[in-house]
Amino acid sequence: MGFSSLRRVAALCLCTLLGACASGFTTVAPSPPAQYTRLGPAEGSACGSLGIVSTVYYVVPMGANSRVERAYAAALASVPGATGLVDVSYHENWFWWLIGTARCVTVTGEAIR
Repeated sequence: MGFSSLRRVAALCLCTLLGACASGFTTVAPSPPAQYTRLGPAEGSACGSLGIVSTVYYVVPMGANSRVERAYAAALASVPGATGLVDVSYHENWFWWLIGTARCVTVTGEAIR
């Protein structure tokens, strides 16, 4: 295999790896109705993990894909009668554990009805 062919293979591998990390835009909170009543502050958290294999290649998602939706639902549940949130803020942190990393999301906002 010549140098030119090796460069092409390396470029193809790089494009494949970088293309696999793309995602679309995601909305955390739906748009509020035209008229609503503010009920007070709301906050909810949820965690998920990426794990198994080695520290460089955590590939098994364990509850990681739904953590934002679960945090939003927990924030709604923290205020009785809430049907949505406005002024939403999203905070994410992570930490290592024995065979993976935990990714935790906190969603805060003003609860509305």
